[in-house]
Amino acid sequence: MSDLTMKLTLDVLRDVLQQAGYRVETLTDPVANVAYVRSATGGLAFDIRPGNRLAGPDQSFVDVAFTAVLQIQGELPLDVVNRWNATRRFARLQLSQPFLVFCLDVSVAGGVTQDYLRAQIEIWDQLVQQLIAFLRDELKQLSVRETAAAAADQQAALPSAPAHDKAAQTATPALIQ
Repeated sequence: MSDLTMKLTLDVLRDVLQQAGYRVETLTDPVANVAYVRSATGGLAFDIRPGNRLAGPDQSFVDVAFTAVLQIQGELPLDVVNRWNATRRFARLQLSQPFLVFCLDVSVAGGVTQDYLRAQIEIWDQLVQQLIAFLRDELKQLSVRETAAAAADQQAALPSAPAHDKAAQTATPALIQ
């Protein structure tokens, strides 16, 4: 059982990520004065931050949080975030305007294999790719809905046609908002 990983360090994380093909850098949060690892996938930067520390001088911990933060311009409806969270496992989205935070927790409590750590990185990578596609689709649909609503508002703001033209107007399909 000596091949089980019972605890993590930033060096172990860096090695596992590099073996999986990621570029990795170690940074220090200037506010919390805590070291963490940064990488990227699919053009999206993400951090891996240590969780619960173990006692001892080696600065080891038993869990980490993979986190990607996206800045939002404009409004993102909460139902988009809820739809993601209702249809995906393992990772979650959190909306805190103007930020959208994507998180995945990984624990090694009790001991895990290197293959498990590698699988967690692959799950994270797949979820990031899915998130990018999901947000593109949702934002496109949101834009179409907003354009249709703006056109309907503009149409409603036009002066009413004379009474003899009302019959021609009722032949057009209704727009349900």
